[in-house]
Amino acid sequence: MSTAESSLRARTATYAGLFIVTLSTLAYEIVLTRIFSVTMWYHFAFVAISVALFGTTAGALIVHQRPHWFTDDKVKRQMWRFALAYAVSVAVAFAGQLALPFRIEANIGSMASVAFTCTLISIPFVCAGVVVCLALTRFGDKVNRLYAADLIGAGLGCLGLVIAFIWFDGPSLVILVAGVAAVGAFVLALDAADRKGQVLGALAAVLLVVGAFGNHALVDGPHAPVKILYTKDERDTNHMADMWNAFSRLTVDTAGVPQRPFGNGLSTTMPADTLVNQYNIVIDSTAGTVMTQYTGKGSETDFLRYDISNLVYHALEGDHLDRAAVIGVGGGRDVLSALEFGAKNVDGIEINGNMLKLLNDRYGDFTGHLDRVKGVHFHNDEARSYLTRSDNQFDSIQISLIDTWAATGAGAFALTENSLYTTDAWDTFLDKLQPHGILSVSRWFKHENPQPLEVLRTTTLAAQTLRDRGVKDPRDHILIFEGPPAPPYDATVGTVLVSPEPFDRETLDKIDDVVEEMKFDKILTPDFADDQYPFADIVMPDGPGPRASEIKADISAPSDDKPFFFQMATFSTIIKGLTGDDVGNKQVFRPIITLAALAIAVLLIAGLAIGLPLVQLGRKTSHKGRVPYYLYFCGIGLGFLMVEISQMMRLSTFLGHPTYALTVVLFTVLLFSGMGSMTVGRIADLDRPKSLLLPLLVLLGVAVIFGLATPILIDNMSASTTPVRIAVALGVLAPMAFMMGMPFSIGMKMASTDDGSPTAFLWGINGAMSVVSSVFATVIALFFGIYFTFAAGIAAYVLAAGSMYVLVKRLESSGSAAPETSTNGAKPEADVEDDAPEPDADEALAPA
Repeated sequence: MSTAESSLRARTATYAGLFIVTLSTLAYEIVLTRIFSVTMWYHFAFVAISVALFGTTAGALIVHQRPHWFTDDKVKRQMWRFALAYAVSVAVAFAGQLALPFRIEANIGSMASVAFTCTLISIPFVCAGVVVCLALTRFGDKVNRLYAADLIGAGLGCLGLVIAFIWFDGPSLVILVAGVAAVGAFVLALDAADRKGQVLGALAAVLLVVGAFGNHALVDGPHAPVKILYTKDERDTNHMADMWNAFSRLTVDTAGVPQRPFGNGLSTTMPADTLVNQYNIVIDSTAGTVMTQYTGKGSETDFLRYDISNLVYHALEGDHLDRAAVIGVGGGRDVLSALEFGAKNVDGIEINGNMLKLLNDRYGDFTGHLDRVKGVHFHNDEARSYLTRSDNQFDSIQISLIDTWAATGAGAFALTENSLYTTDAWDTFLDKLQPHGILSVSRWFKHENPQPLEVLRTTTLAAQTLRDRGVKDPRDHILIFEGPPAPPYDATVGTVLVSPEPFDRETLDKIDDVVEEMKFDKILTPDFADDQYPFADIVMPDGPGPRASEIKADISAPSDDKPFFFQMATFSTIIKGLTGDDVGNKQVFRPIITLAALAIAVLLIAGLAIGLPLVQLGRKTSHKGRVPYYLYFCGIGLGFLMVEISQMMRLSTFLGHPTYALTVVLFTVLLFSGMGSMTVGRIADLDRPKSLLLPLLVLLGVAVIFGLATPILIDNMSASTTPVRIAVALGVLAPMAFMMGMPFSIGMKMASTDDGSPTAFLWGINGAMSVVSSVFATVIALFFGIYFTFAAGIAAYVLAAGSMYVLVKRLESSGSAAPETSTNGAKPEADVEDDAPEPDADEALAPA
């Protein structure tokens, strides 16, 4: 059956309903990444994206496998029904997911819990996938415009979600998204002229939206009906404050009562009776910081002199400490440290606006309103960008355990890319130091690892940055010390001090005296090296020495092309882990094995999603002549996500936070792709077959040009303000995105020349390859770099262009296009609500 024989017409309500459904789908997809960052380990957060892609693909395959459910007289009615099912299932599935503790253990029960959770959250996406597939395969004369509505709705959903997080907590926002989806069901019921659907859609929308507002009003108390119940397999508790935004959940616990100070490595020589009042702040249920009571008295912060992360201030105290920069203000502890040691000016740089609101507004009376202290300046900005454009030179730049276990990068398809820990970033930091200045970086030294991997990699990063700057002997510029075990994890912290100039004897002697007095352990200085670890080999003038190869992890220096500081697994690690060999490093092994398992899973999913229907299709019809179609839709499915994710990763370092990159990239790519899809009808014409190939060739050219230009622009514009950097990102992405919106509509247009073409199945191939791409884009970037991910996307589009070339040649040789009339000779009824001329060749799009 072809669309030419169908009475289906795409009305205004059809476009509006699809727009609203896809807007809510993308919003739901992204808010789930934020929820997963809190309830699961960070490396599971991006699973939400893969599950969403799988669910929508499964919805398309339902349309393909059950055509008798979706005959023309039922399509519009089924669209509102599945849209309503999507809205209701969002709320139900989310409540079910929250009730399940998420355990990652090597047993059947744990694995069953993971599988059940993923299955549960995929149900809403299956329903949404049916709606989208019907829209894009049953209204063939308007497929490009409907695809545009789909993409633009998704793009605005991404942007709208980030804005909505200003006012809503995560769980309440999920319910609000369900309410928006119900509005989409109502609009589609209007399109179907179904009174029952209109009533049900309106009722569901009102109940869900009111429920979202009511739930948010109760979020800080114990009576919120929808709230986080488990975090990392632990029962969540009621909190004094519970604040969400697009890249974090902050909770405040423990009343400010006298207690032993929180510290990253407090000396055992600190007086045993030292007590302070503190509030605990927890980020995404794992990473922690504290707010300390402060009234302006110097004695209140004396305990900070005993913390190993403050060695930098001991070295500079006095005339050498005029201006200090603190990256990652947190609860203000490092700002207090700079003040304790007499810094006249302190620049506290914090990317999380909610953190500053807690510190200076909500708990300002407790913390002493540090924003009002003379010489203290807070900047709600990305540190690397702020320092790049700052006119100041600093005596110290302090980075203390920033991005430890918080799931910041997870929502952006990556494990933990971070713009602070790359050779490019550290070159900027060293440029911003006075000649005598010191960059101080503290990271975990011993924590579940037989080797101090984080400090080893930090040292490699420091040494490589210095070598790149022309330093002959990096060891003269690097000092490393280890603190005592820090409760409650019994872990130790290592502090790495790096200076653009060699440390002078006066500074070395001053630090030696403090280290001896505090009973810290000396790991590496120009005169001493702890032989237990290969630090001396890492800082050798010509590169790492032979002992560096003993490390059972990748400790190479991260760059902006591979900004994955915390991803240290190697292929050897994976093989040993899969064969049961205990590598003794859970932090390194668990995330990458999770990724490997997910990669295998998506291959199986793609195989089942494509292979089984292909076998079934083969029983009914011949595959002869359709292989180019299959390769084409595989190519555009792989290419779209590969290019999108690689640009997202690149811009993560440029924009300063993965969530900024996620928002800007998704919004731009989807919005301009929608515009491209809307335009393609004026460019691609079946009467001129070569016009179908031209957009693909232009896409390849534009992608190559802007792919090569992006690193140059990022380098030259890195000192710009956040709005300017966002504008640059838009300029880089928009031309590629505009062209990337065309291939799907072109493929469907070409499929219209093949009577009985299984268009729902082709849509399913596209979706299945998107699932594969969403995982393998990350795998390629982690092990080979972002550049290779982008190159893989270009290669996929080359495959698509080659397949289209074959189809174009076939069309030219046949000399025929799609039928312009129905089987009884009547021209299809015109769309009375659209004055645009009807395309004459994209007709037979319904599945066989």
